[in-house]
Amino acid sequence: MQYDPIKRKLGRVFNATPFMRKLFYRLLDVLLLRSWHIRKAIKQWVKDNKGPKVVLDAGSGFGQYEYYMASKFKNWTIKGVDVKKEQIDDCNGFFQKIGYNKVSFAVADLTKFSEAETYDFVLCVDVMEHIEEDEQVLKNFCDSLKTGGFLLISTPSDQGGSDVHHHDHEEGEGEHSFIDEHVRDGYGVEEIIGKMKTAGFSRTEVYYQYGKPGKIAWRLSMKYPIVMLNASYLFFILLPFYYLITFPFVLLLNYMDVRKKHKTGTGLIAKAWK
Repeated sequence: MQYDPIKRKLGRVFNATPFMRKLFYRLLDVLLLRSWHIRKAIKQWVKDNKGPKVVLDAGSGFGQYEYYMASKFKNWTIKGVDVKKEQIDDCNGFFQKIGYNKVSFAVADLTKFSEAETYDFVLCVDVMEHIEEDEQVLKNFCDSLKTGGFLLISTPSDQGGSDVHHHDHEEGEGEHSFIDEHVRDGYGVEEIIGKMKTAGFSRTEVYYQYGKPGKIAWRLSMKYPIVMLNASYLFFILLPFYYLITFPFVLLLNYMDVRKKHKTGTGLIAKAWK
């Protein structure tokens, strides 16, 4: 199932005006459960870390989290990096247009990107599952953080992350991922803790997101619409009506997921301190 072409299509639709782009960010914040967990974790960190900060968003995509952080924390200097030049150019243009001069974007390969002792906070959302050399990337994050700096990762878990299903091998079918671009289906808790400690982090905290409520919310808010759009882009016309019906349920399920602790889940929030 292809995800990136649909993301590019949505980006073009919502990039017509700054108002539409801001509306797009707001919709992502509300619909995407991972955004709820990320924003909660950032707010918790900020309670004990006031004042100006230098921040790296490693895998900035559409610039959703740059917009959130720059809007809420005016004295932060934020750099977003991504491997896709078209997204970097697009984000630089948009943030310059709206006057967010403390935000910048650059093309970078995270397996080679390292800026020693530069950042107070590194954010990495839905990126690690795309990178084979994950241990090198975690080491680069650690090297790039100042002493005491904070790393925040959101990534699929090995408890069904990437919507993996197990099929009967006698039928000639193997495991597959809903997101074809992933190089791994997810991390185990102890696995990612071990890799972060090997990279040089002194303290870690890892917990599940996308528990029972979150899994239902993800299907309603993301999986089913993407399945429809993969079938035909004509479903773009039906999307507003679909979300009109499902939105209240998604909102409630997201709230439930972010409020409770989960014994298991299809996503992980991983925190680490240098």
